[in-house]
Amino acid sequence: MKPLTPPDTHYLAAAEGWLELGNAAEARVELDHLPAASQAHPWALQMRWRIDAAAGSHEECARIAGKLIEILPDEPFGWVHRSYSLHELKRTREAYDFLAPVAGKFPQDFVIPYNLGCYCCQLGWLDEARKWLKQAIAIGGLPRIRQMAADDPDLRPLASEIDQLGQ
Repeated sequence: MKPLTPPDTHYLAAAEGWLELGNAAEARVELDHLPAASQAHPWALQMRWRIDAAAGSHEECARIAGKLIEILPDEPFGWVHRSYSLHELKRTREAYDFLAPVAGKFPQDFVIPYNLGCYCCQLGWLDEARKWLKQAIAIGGLPRIRQMAADDPDLRPLASEIDQLGQ
């Protein structure tokens, strides 16, 4: 895939800036300046996903992530973010069923087993959640997972066990 070039990269950078300032509406305006051909670029799609997630448009997020999977099936972003969107739509079992089969495809990505652990926790599958969280810790390290888990309501059922899982 060809990289984006100016002025498209400027619109993308402006969208990023507005999003970092917490203004998803202005970020969308900047991204909408991209020509149609650039709108389908993976960088633009990833930014569109982030904007829509900030706006709470998770149906649209799931659709965008599906496009990213079609374009870049060997990159984890689409897979992770489609499942996350499904989970946000209260379709956690579907999120799990979609992501679990590709976990082995991305063995160095700690976010996949972490998210699977979250989904299992929410589904009440605590033994399965422990297995995924141990894998996330092995890849991402206990300090990182501990920090993520501290603020993650999905992991409340196992919050007191995170340190033990890292041993």
